[in-house]
Amino acid sequence: MGGRPCIRGLRVTVGTVVGLLATGHSADDVLRAYPYLEKEDIQAALSYAAWRAEEVDLPLKAS
Repeated sequence: MGGRPCIRGLRVTVGTVVGLLATGHSADDVLRAYPYLEKEDIQAALSYAAWRAEEVDLPLKAS
């Protein structure tokens, strides 16, 4: 998946799940579209996205 974070190693990215929720789809909609996902997977995707949004990238110092 091009290095993008995936749900439990499945071919569904965190971005896909969060994007669907952000555009108004419900968790039940996501679970219907991806029946191999579980409700906990959606919560994990949201938790990861929130953590990643708070992470700060610092430049490496040149040596």
